[in-house]
Amino acid sequence: MTGKASSVSKTGASKTGVPDATDSMPLRYGDDPYVWACWLYYEDGRTQGDIADIMGISRATVNSYLADARSRGIVNISLEPSRLSSLSIALELKRHFGLHDCLVVPSDDGARPLIDRLGTAGAQAIAKLLKSGDTLAVAWGRTVLAIGEQANVPNLQDVTVVQATGGTRARFAYTPELCAAAFANATGGKLVNITAPAIVSTTEVRDILLQEPLIEDEFAVLSKANKAVFGVSSLRPNSTIHSSGFFESVSLQDYLVKNAVGVVAGRFIDTKGQPVAGPLDERTIGISLDMLKSIGLRIAVAGGFDKVPAILAALRGGYINVLITDAATGRGILNADGVTALDQKATQRPRADNSVALPSNYRTHIKKFLNNPDDVVDEMLDGVVKAHASHIAPIKGSNRALVARNGPRPGKVGLVIGGGTGHEPGFLGYVGKGLADAVAIGNIFSSPPPTPILECAKAASGGQGVLFVYGNYAGDVMNFEMAAEMAQEQQIDVRTVLTTDDIASSPIEDKEGRRGVAGNFFIFKIAGAACDKGLSLDACETATRKANDRTFTMGVALEPCSMPQTRRHNFEIGPDDIEFGMGIHGERGVTREKMMSADEITDRVLDRIFAEMKPAAGDRVAVLINSFGATPMMELYILFRRVEQRLSAKDIKIDANWVGHYCTSLDMVGASISILHLDQELTELLHHPCDTFALRVG
Repeated sequence: MTGKASSVSKTGASKTGVPDATDSMPLRYGDDPYVWACWLYYEDGRTQGDIADIMGISRATVNSYLADARSRGIVNISLEPSRLSSLSIALELKRHFGLHDCLVVPSDDGARPLIDRLGTAGAQAIAKLLKSGDTLAVAWGRTVLAIGEQANVPNLQDVTVVQATGGTRARFAYTPELCAAAFANATGGKLVNITAPAIVSTTEVRDILLQEPLIEDEFAVLSKANKAVFGVSSLRPNSTIHSSGFFESVSLQDYLVKNAVGVVAGRFIDTKGQPVAGPLDERTIGISLDMLKSIGLRIAVAGGFDKVPAILAALRGGYINVLITDAATGRGILNADGVTALDQKATQRPRADNSVALPSNYRTHIKKFLNNPDDVVDEMLDGVVKAHASHIAPIKGSNRALVARNGPRPGKVGLVIGGGTGHEPGFLGYVGKGLADAVAIGNIFSSPPPTPILECAKAASGGQGVLFVYGNYAGDVMNFEMAAEMAQEQQIDVRTVLTTDDIASSPIEDKEGRRGVAGNFFIFKIAGAACDKGLSLDACETATRKANDRTFTMGVALEPCSMPQTRRHNFEIGPDDIEFGMGIHGERGVTREKMMSADEITDRVLDRIFAEMKPAAGDRVAVLINSFGATPMMELYILFRRVEQRLSAKDIKIDANWVGHYCTSLDMVGASISILHLDQELTELLHHPCDTFALRVG
C-alpha cells in the first residue's frame, strides 16, 4: 500500500465512547501495538481520531506510533508484508466465524518449527486471557504441550487446571497428564487429573469408573471449567490421534466412512462440525463435545495446511471462539469456506457497474473435448486401454483395475499403485515391466474403492508378497488399508509405503503427515526396480521408504484447474498472483504471492528444498520438472535451466532428469520441481530398466 486509503470507514466507537467489540484490539503475535495502529491507518482507512478511540489512547500517541513505525521499519511506504498479512487474516477469521478473538502467526521464516511458533503465540494468548479464579480445562497434544512449556503467567490466584480427558497408554511427551501439569506449573494453579484411561475396553467399564467417587469429583471440577485450551487433530496417518493408542482395537475406517475429518478433545467430527458416532463413543472418558461448547472461552491452537479441513469443521461446529493458527493455515481455512478476496482490500475493489456490458470475449466456462461429463473417466480409460494394449490389460474386464502384460511373475514381489484420475499419465502410465505390476483407478481426484485394489493385489501377487505404494490422503489410506486386510485374509502378505514428498503441505516436524505429489514418480520407479530385481519384500519396502525420505517436491500454480463437470475454475488466482505449495487435487496453494520471474520462482522453491535436503558438494540428484497440465515444455525447460544453474553452483551433479507431463492436475497452469537425493543404491535402482507407456529406461 503506497499511501492512506482513499475511503474512510466509520469510527469504531459506540455512542457511549466504548469501542465496538469487533474493533477491539486483537491478540497480536509479538504483542505489538505499532502494527495494529499502522494496519488501522494504512489498510483499514481509519483516521487518527478513529484509531485513538479504537485503541483507547490519545491522538498524540497514535501520531507517535505511526512515526515510530517508520523508523522501526514496520512501515516503509508499505507495511511489512508478513505482519500485515497475518493481521488481515486474523481479522477476517474473526469476522467470518464470529470469533471472540484470533491470533495468526506470520508466515514461516524457516527459523523455528511451526509447533514452537504456535506454542509461543499460544503462551502469549494464555497470559492475556487467564485470570485469577479461572478453571482451565486442558486437552493434550504436541501443540498443547508446547504452549504449556512456554507459558508463564505469574501473579494469578486460585486458578484450577483440570485434565480434559483420561490418560493414554502411548509413550510420548505430550500425554494428557503432562499437558495439564505444564499448564498448572505455568500458572501456579491447582492441578486436577482425571485418574482413569481415556479409552476403556467396554461401555460397562466406563459406566462403573464414572460412578467412582474420586472420578465423580474430578468430573465435577471439569464441569465448572470456564476456559479451555485444546488442539485440533487431522486424521492423517501420523496425527496425534493415531499415536495416542485410540486405535489399538478400533479401525480408523469406522470413522472415515462416516466422513470424519478431525478430532477435538478425542471426539470425532465431520465437515460440518457434527459429532461422528462410532465404536469409541461409549468407551471414552473425558470431556464431551457438548461440555466443551458450554465453556465460555474455548481456545484452539492448531496449524499446518493438512489440518485445514479439521479446523474448519471445528469452527463450523462452534467448538472454537478463540483461534490461534499460522498465516498459511488461516488463509486456507478462509479459502475453503468461500472467502476468496482476502488479498484484495475492500477499499481498493472497484464497484461493480451492472450497466456496463461484458466484453464480447468474456467467458464463464472452459472449453473441453467432452461428451457427457459424467462419462469422462470411463471414456478416458477406454481410450487408454485401447491405445496402450501392448502394456496394460483390464483385470476381470474392469478398466478400473489394470495389470501389466509383462510384469507379474512367480517369485517376485508385486507392486500395486493407484489413486484418482486427473493426473495422467500419473498412476496408470507407470504400469509395465520393471515398474508397477498393477494400478487401481478412482474417479477424478478420488481414491479407488477397496475392491479394484484387492483385484490388483491378487493379479500382482507372485507368492512373495505385495507392496502398496500410494499418496498420503485419507481416502486412499482408508481404501488401501481395507484392501490390504482383505488380501491378508487370502494369504497375500501386504506392505504399505505412503508417499509424502510435498514439503509445502506440512512443516518438517510433521513430515509423515505430508501429501504425496509428483515425487511419486521417483518413488514408484525405485519400488518397481527393487521388486523387478527380485529383492525380498522387506528389502523392497526399505528401499521405497528411503526413496520417499529423500524425495522433495514443491509446486507453483499460475492458474487453477477446472473440473469436467463444471468447466469452471475451482477457485480464482488474481491476474498478478501466483500460489506456492500446490497439491495435485485442484486445491489451493499454501501461500499466495505476487507474480515473479521464472528464476525467482525456481529459487524460492529450491531454497525450501535445500533447507530440508541439506546437500553437500559432490552429491548426486535426479530432477523432475513436472507440468500440472497446461504449462508448455518451453516454460518447463526455462525452469530446468535455473535448477541446473543452482545445483551446479553447489557442485551437485544431476545424474538423471525428466521434464514434461508426469503427474498433472487436469488443466492447471503451473509446475512442480522434485529432487531425489541419490545414494549408490538409489542410483542403481533409478537406472534399472523399465518399460511402460509413459516411462522407458534402458
